[in-house]
Amino acid sequence: MDDSTAPRTCPRSAVSSAVGALGLAGLGLFYLAVRIWHFDAPWVPLAGLAACALPMVLWSLLVDRVHRNPSTGIDWDGAPRPWRDAFDTGLVKLAGLWATWGLIACFYALGRWYWDGEYLYAMEVLTTALVPLVLVSVPYVVWLDRRLVDRQDGAWAFGHWLMSLGRDFDRALRPKLAEHARSWAIKGFYAAFMVSTLPGNWGGAVHAYPDQMWDDPVKLAEATVALMFLVDVSIGTVGYILTLRPLDAHIRSGNPFMQGWVAALICYPPFILMLPGGPLDYGVNQLGWERALADHPMLQPLWAFALMALTGCYAWATVAFGLRFSNLTYRGVLTNGPYRFTKHPAYLSKNLFWWLATLPWLTTSGQWSDAARNTVILGLISAIYFWRARTEERHLLREDPAYRAYADWMAEHGLITKWFVRAARLWARPAVAAPLVVPAE
Repeated sequence: MDDSTAPRTCPRSAVSSAVGALGLAGLGLFYLAVRIWHFDAPWVPLAGLAACALPMVLWSLLVDRVHRNPSTGIDWDGAPRPWRDAFDTGLVKLAGLWATWGLIACFYALGRWYWDGEYLYAMEVLTTALVPLVLVSVPYVVWLDRRLVDRQDGAWAFGHWLMSLGRDFDRALRPKLAEHARSWAIKGFYAAFMVSTLPGNWGGAVHAYPDQMWDDPVKLAEATVALMFLVDVSIGTVGYILTLRPLDAHIRSGNPFMQGWVAALICYPPFILMLPGGPLDYGVNQLGWERALADHPMLQPLWAFALMALTGCYAWATVAFGLRFSNLTYRGVLTNGPYRFTKHPAYLSKNLFWWLATLPWLTTSGQWSDAARNTVILGLISAIYFWRARTEERHLLREDPAYRAYADWMAEHGLITKWFVRAARLWARPAVAAPLVVPAE
């Protein structure tokens, strides 16, 4: 593609910039309240979720009016269906929905890692929330069914399959059944992980003391990184929880490609390969930037600010999603914030942060083998994230013409992406064949 065929303007983002900004503001105000009044209770991380979710929901509904978007699949203008009709269909959907939750609960019960360490907090929260969710789901499902354009969604397909015991099941519903399974597998797996990380991130952010930061760039960087991670996990967790059609934040599709699932799952427990002692542990005898630059009073602060900037970009990428953050899903194209400069700002900033923070070629052992091994392994991790990005793009390019237009625009106008694209074109450019020399005789 050249400039003559590339889109002249970037496609509109499905999420306005104000949504994430308001969520960040709400979380920031609650964080200040926690610091001022020294709140220290298990409910603090959950209250933080509410503090960042509420302003995002209100803005989305009252200002952006996302519930009116055609992509919600809700008809607000026509007459709603009778309650009795909706209740009959709703019973089938509730059967499918509750059975799905039951299967997720069985997965949690069978996974030993869910009953140890940080996951114990997530299990306690989800167990406590189960009964209220079941009660709220009844009026919500029936109310929504009265206005849905397509009533036969994934929950209905699963409920229908259960009630028919798999017999006489319409094969045309199988794609919806598969999509339902993928979407809830993603939500069930990642929601538990995100909730489990909340207490630790709150602890790291709250125990950052300003009086230790101003004279120590290492402490300043550590505190900033902790705050940015708190922003990331809080808004990200809200995204996994509020997958609701009236917010236009529902999952349109889960990644159908096995490569995408493998690339993503090996980056998260219990399948993670990057933990200490794991096959992709790049921190053996690692020196780290703090000790490596301890004798460089000018370079160490600059390095610290670079790490803070990269972490800030990583958190900004999550904030830009607003209510729609989620792995392995398509929930509308995102083209604002850092996504105006590069297609994968979170992956790019995260990997640059790791390289700058670890300096893998510098080790405490002084052994060249440790340095080489750490460097190669961190290179493999960066390759995994490149693989994740490619599998995600394959999914999104298949799902939405708007994303294809965004990818074409970024290839020519993206401040960072265009240089990667041009380098790839040069690499893939076929060699020009030498002219055939033919003798005159």
